[in-house]
This record gives sequence, structure tokens and C-alpha cells, in this order.
Amino acid sequence: MQLRHDTPYPSRRSPVLAKNMVATSHPLAAQAGLRMLLAGGNAVDAALAAAMALTVLEPTGNGLGSDAFAILWDGDELHGLNASGRSPAGWSPDRFPNGMAERGWESVTVPGAVSAWVALSERFGKLPFADLFGPAITYAEEGHPVAPIIATLWKRAERVLGHQPGFAQHFLPGGRAPAAGEIFRSPDMAASLRAIAESRGEAFYRGALARSIADFARAHGAALDEDDLAAHEADWCGTVHGGYGDLALHEIPPNGQGIAACMALGITRHLGLERYAPDDPDALHLQIEAMKLALADAEAYVADPAAMTEVSAQDLLSEDYLASRAALVDASAAQDFGAGAPKHGGTVYLTAADASGMMVSFIQSNYAGFGSGIVVPGTGISLQNRGLGFVTTQGHPNRVGPRKRPFHTIIPGFLMKNGAPLMSFGVMGGPMQAQGHLQMVLRTQIWGQDPQAAADAPRWRYVSGRTVAMEDTFGAQTLDALRARGHAVEVEAPDASFGFGGAQLIHRIEGGYAGGSDPRKDGQVVGY
Repeated sequence: MQLRHDTPYPSRRSPVLAKNMVATSHPLAAQAGLRMLLAGGNAVDAALAAAMALTVLEPTGNGLGSDAFAILWDGDELHGLNASGRSPAGWSPDRFPNGMAERGWESVTVPGAVSAWVALSERFGKLPFADLFGPAITYAEEGHPVAPIIATLWKRAERVLGHQPGFAQHFLPGGRAPAAGEIFRSPDMAASLRAIAESRGEAFYRGALARSIADFARAHGAALDEDDLAAHEADWCGTVHGGYGDLALHEIPPNGQGIAACMALGITRHLGLERYAPDDPDALHLQIEAMKLALADAEAYVADPAAMTEVSAQDLLSEDYLASRAALVDASAAQDFGAGAPKHGGTVYLTAADASGMMVSFIQSNYAGFGSGIVVPGTGISLQNRGLGFVTTQGHPNRVGPRKRPFHTIIPGFLMKNGAPLMSFGVMGGPMQAQGHLQMVLRTQIWGQDPQAAADAPRWRYVSGRTVAMEDTFGAQTLDALRARGHAVEVEAPDASFGFGGAQLIHRIEGGYAGGSDPRKDGQVVGY
């Protein structure tokens, strides 16, 4: 009898409790990380092995041509890493008279994920860099059964991306997307992973793989070339943070949207959420309004930090400014604060923690599922479409230009309490990410829900204007109460568009950690 992969019952997983832990959106990637911990590695080794495996296991959200960010507690200090790539030197506003391209070569910026792997391993890893690639290479070479949710996303890309250069040849074996449970192999990707492992990333930015990327770009009239790849560097950038009492939510500084989560948390601090239950319509209304304000500012001001000359991150996080923004919230009525959210995306998030106290929050992404759709022949390298994050508006700090980082949706989150590490977490999924960070922090810290309960709980997502998407697991009375406050409520099933993201969380508890993995994804928490 053939097994069915649909689940007829609501998911309610139990939290995982352990002293060493990995949480990812794919069980085999979580196991790859656990293998590094069992081999004597630390949380960085585990996170990197999981990230490498995810490029093979979850190509709908990431690949070797992704960007990446990380926040890491090394046992004494918090660190932030920005490994997002910059635009080609040949890009200018004149190149995009009709606005930024969503797919194809004109959406591709320099991929940064490989540089993140190298930087993290060199500074904090224990195991040899090449050892971390073992599971990923095996999954690519020998194949792996495609997970159910990933298979659904893969099928959707078949029609949209099948015409992009190199996509069908690599991702549509036999002319179609693999179904759930079918084995997918990528010997080309295995060879690329080996080249990256043996050269500590040099092959990707200055060697044979770089030449393959640049040659394919030239063949299609793209601007990206060897010099753009060779010039790339990941930056240790620190973090920005926003507070709520003795809590501090840390995010990567701009060019990412993480600052919006910090701002929204700072705004909600003035709104008295503690008076309400977590799913009370009043609590939901206030969160939504705070998030609208934060996203409006992020859309207007966040860019490559070198271009944020008029409004800085510190200006946006000023206590006086956040208090003034909170004063705009009407507790009884939804408002239109004048900005929409960015577009949907495809991303993988993972987190790892070990018994020494090291905790890693890591995210990598090709942006809109499978990214640009470009796959470099003979390499398995699928390239992101982060150029879509730019705008062409004259005078905007995020206006497209040469060697510039675009606005980024992907953000790793890290929560501190009284100066000590508390929770490493993320919620993948385009515009859902900053909104999900706010919801995870409030659910775990204000209302005391464990990480799994916070991941299981129904979610909302601000769309634009007064429109807010709500999961259909919210009760009818709650939805009616929000409509009565003026919200234009759109009800969606959790899997309708995967627009409510996927959370992975590791929370420090006495003697170890509690972990949660989102039932909206194929993922898993593992530990020992």
C-alpha cells in the first residue's frame, strides 16, 4: 500500500528538552547538525552542517547561491554576521527602466552564504571545515527522499521557473518536479560542495565555480562577473536591539528588516499588552498596529547602511521616537499608516545550541522560492534574486546602484534577558519574518508559552493598508472582533500560500534548552 503524506489532524508537537540541540525546517538537516555535536563539534559546527545540508534538502528556500546572516552567543559575547552580497558593479538605475526584475539574471546579486560558512567556521568552529560537508555531499550524491511540504513548493515552481536558464535541467528531472518521497540526486551539487570544502570557499569566489557563474552570466548578457564575486566579503556587524522591560531583542543591523521587529517590540512596550490573554482581540489589534508602524519606517528608510545618511538605525530605535509612534495607536480602531509589506519569499532558518552555552541563530535564503530560477550548468548552484529588494525611486536610500547591498527580508533573531542569552529563534518567510519575531517574543516572554506552543499558535500577517491575513485557526469571534475595529481580515489556511512562515526556536532553561519546530514545515528539533 502506498503511504499518504497528507495529515488529517491538527499538529501539536511536544517541546524537546535537552542539553545540546538543533532545530531546522528539515529533519535530515537537523540530524546532520546533531552528528557534528556527537562528533565533538560545537553549536557553530552543528549549525553549519545543517545549513549545508539544507542547500540540498530544501532547494525551494535556499541553495549554494544564497545569502546568509547569523547571530551567535559564544559563551561570553554576542556577535552578528552580515553575509549578504552586493549588486554587480555594472548595475545602475538606468539599467532598470521598468523597475527591478523579479526573476532571471537581472535579479541576481553576489551570493554570500558560502562566505558565512567560512567566516563562522574560522572564528568559532571546532571541527575541520571539510568535515561539516559530509552529510550534504552524501544527500546530494546518493539522493534523498523529497519531503512533503517541499514537494508542494517544488511543484508550484515547475510552471513559473521552468523556462529560466538551467532550472529545468537541474530541478525538473524527467521534465517535472519530484513528488513527495521520490529520490532526488544532484551529483553536480555534490562536486560543488566538495570544491567549496577543499578550498575553504575560494573555489566559489575566486576559482573554478566563480568562473562558471561569471561565464554563464556573460552568456545571458548579465553584469555579474569574476570581479564582483572576488570582491565579496562577509562583515562582522554586531547587532541592534529593542527592549521590553528586562528583555532585549537583538537583530542584524540594516540592510535587513530585523530593525522592524525591534521597533515593533519597543512600540508594544507602551501599549499594555500584559492586560490581555495572548489570543485576545485587543492584544492582537495592538500588535498589528505596532507592526504596521515599524514596517512603514523600514520600507521608507532601511537600506545598505552606507546609504542611510539621513535616518540611521539609532534614530529609528530612539526611545522618544518609539514612544511617539506608540502614541499614534488607537486601541479601538485599525489605521492605515501608509506602507505595504515586502513580497513573499522562500528561506530556511535554523538554530543550534550546545552544553557549553554557545547558541547560534542562522538564516540563509534564495529569496522568492528557488530565487532567480537561474541554475549554473554543471554546478547545481541555484542563484538568489535579492536584486528585487532594491527600488528605483530617485532619492530613496535603497535605490539600486553598483556594489550595494539591497534591503533584505531574512533575519535571525536572538533574545537576551538582563544581559544573558535567553532564546535563539527565527521565523522564515519573507514579510512574515519581523512580524513572526514579534509574535514569538511576546508569546514566550509575556504570556509564558513554551517554544513549541508559540510555534503551534495561530498567526497573523499584516499585508497593507488595513488588510491583515489571519490563519483560519483563529476563532470566528476573534476575527469578527478585529473586523469590528476596522481591520480588513483575510482568512487563510496555514498552508494556503505558506505565508505565515516557519518558526524554529531554542529557549534556555535551567540545565539545558527547550526547543520548538513549526508544524507548518517539515522540520524537527533534535537533541541529547
